[in-house]
Amino acid sequence: MFFSLRDTLNPKHPLFVLANQIQWDTFEKAFRGLYCADNGRPAKPIRLMVGLLILKHVRNLSDESVVEQWSENSYFQYFTGENSFVPTVPCEASELVHFRKRIGESGVELILKESIRVNGKDSLDSNVNVDTTVQEKNITFPTDAKLHRKIIQKCKAIAQKEGIELRQSYSRTLKKLGQAQRFRNHPRNRSKAQKADRKVRTIAGRLVRELERKLTPNSRYQADLQLFSQVLMQQKDSKKKIYSIHEPEVVCISKGKEHKKYEFGNKASFAKTDSGVIVGALGFRDQYDGHTLKPTLEQVERLTGRMPQRVKVDRGYKGCKQIGDTEVLIPSTP
Repeated sequence: MFFSLRDTLNPKHPLFVLANQIQWDTFEKAFRGLYCADNGRPAKPIRLMVGLLILKHVRNLSDESVVEQWSENSYFQYFTGENSFVPTVPCEASELVHFRKRIGESGVELILKESIRVNGKDSLDSNVNVDTTVQEKNITFPTDAKLHRKIIQKCKAIAQKEGIELRQSYSRTLKKLGQAQRFRNHPRNRSKAQKADRKVRTIAGRLVRELERKLTPNSRYQADLQLFSQVLMQQKDSKKKIYSIHEPEVVCISKGKEHKKYEFGNKASFAKTDSGVIVGALGFRDQYDGHTLKPTLEQVERLTGRMPQRVKVDRGYKGCKQIGDTEVLIPSTP
């Protein structure tokens, strides 16, 4: 009659132990002001949303996977505050995106700060290790031909939404040009493919200019058209190139990896103690590694309450010897 998840689960399970160590009231007090109590549909419990974000990173899952596995895993449900098993999904995966945007960077730092507190003395090490990596975006490998075809598709979609009749759809022409572009690696087809690339670029430019003429100056699509024009104008050696239409902030980063010469995304800096506790994580654009060290250490001080005495980095941070009172240790050239 009085069945509960707490009575049926293993109390030594890591998620069971962690659920009882986290101070969930901290998140309730911090995020309560972000919701309206008397307007609209009642919000999901804050512990549920915070718990799903923690489980997502602990188990390295996507938003869709963590929501799906929550309905199958009793320990997931106990971790997020459920007293009995619920066989349905807790929320839509997109609600995690909205929740992250709602709490912002300060809210995510609060979750990381609680993680540091749970680890106790291991997070108060005077030595930290800092390194950067590339956080890749979910985009295809960018080429000019792909971007130009994407612009054509976007222009046709805008014209259909606004009821604009284009002078020509170029459907048959683009199909023939696609066949010419496909086998560009064969020596006999190289010049033919390059000619087709130029033709596709010309068609994309025509559609963009036609929409600029037929749409009103204050149209909501002006930012999109400006982005399309920037893509069509960029050259091989252009600065601040656009590599994706739906993710225009993506940058090209080369970390010197043999297996992957270029990566497309943003640079991320991580700080962890010698015992393996992550005490800092920040996102950047494509700055030099040495320029990311000071903001990372400032975040470590903000989250742990103390500035580390020594920070160990690789030779990518060449030129940094001292950050405030913190000594920077860089290995010498072998």
